[in-house]
Amino acid sequence: MVIVDCGIYRNGHRTDGPSDFSDALDAARAVGDAFVWIGLHEPTEEEFTRVTDEFKLHPLAVEDALKAHQRPKLEVYDDSLFVVLKPVHYEADSDTVSSGELMLFLGDSFVVTVRHGDGTPVAELRKHLEEKPEMLRHGPTSVLYSIADEVVDHYLVVADELQNDLEELETAVFSPGGSTSGTGAGTASRIYNFKRQILEFRRATGPLAMPMLRLAGNGPFAAAVPFVDDAVRPFFRDVSDHLTRVNESVEGLDRLVSDILSAHLAQMGVRQNDDMRKISAWAAMAAVPTMIAGIYGMNFDHMPELHWVWSYPAVIGLMVALEVLLYQQFKRRGWL
Repeated sequence: MVIVDCGIYRNGHRTDGPSDFSDALDAARAVGDAFVWIGLHEPTEEEFTRVTDEFKLHPLAVEDALKAHQRPKLEVYDDSLFVVLKPVHYEADSDTVSSGELMLFLGDSFVVTVRHGDGTPVAELRKHLEEKPEMLRHGPTSVLYSIADEVVDHYLVVADELQNDLEELETAVFSPGGSTSGTGAGTASRIYNFKRQILEFRRATGPLAMPMLRLAGNGPFAAAVPFVDDAVRPFFRDVSDHLTRVNESVEGLDRLVSDILSAHLAQMGVRQNDDMRKISAWAAMAAVPTMIAGIYGMNFDHMPELHWVWSYPAVIGLMVALEVLLYQQFKRRGWL
């Protein structure tokens, strides 16, 4: 079995008990005020079968827990409560956001956590929670709250990191020459990649709002969710408030990066128009001497001033005068 840890908790403290989780569950239910917490990491279907049979987990929830790649959600079944969370991790070296998955089954005197990926370290969280017996006294609900609180608090950290990246993008686009220094394609690629990171972040934070409201019992979600201790609901309200802040931050980041992309594309368009004006101006200046030289290059017997000794210098001077006049006109209009 890929059981990371199995513990029996009574009155807020971890107690000695059977090492086999089946016997541990029987012992916890026999006491009445205890619960079992089992942690698993990426179990296979065969490895999870015994857990499923022992805790009477719903097959649909089991399927979701095994396949992963689920949206954050909360589902209520007859014998258990199933919650999906998506911990998010920020890679500072590559400026990317990656997410894992953490599933929780809550029921009569038990909580089962199934972790996929390298998200929230449940072992460390378990250790910290064991140092708070006043919270552990609330049973499996305390585990759900502590994990949700840790996941959402880390969302705030990731949001701050993304805000720093956004400020760097703003500098790259709006600083003098930042978007017109020949690296326009690279800047657009950075902006697009940043937008993808926000999308990955939003997939974790957005769908979690509804489950947190249900757990908190706010407003239209006042109906009690089974297997949740009413004394812990105020704590879920705090988590819901933090999540609201995160979602507002994500919305703001998404709007700003869209505005930055639009501004960058506008700057690139202005630059291209400026380049086209310069090309057109130089082409017009090149056309004048080409036209005059082309006329005088024809083999006519009766060309004006053909036999005048100063005709050649006069034509050259005319070309120069016209070029200077055109240059001044284009320079005054800002084309050169």
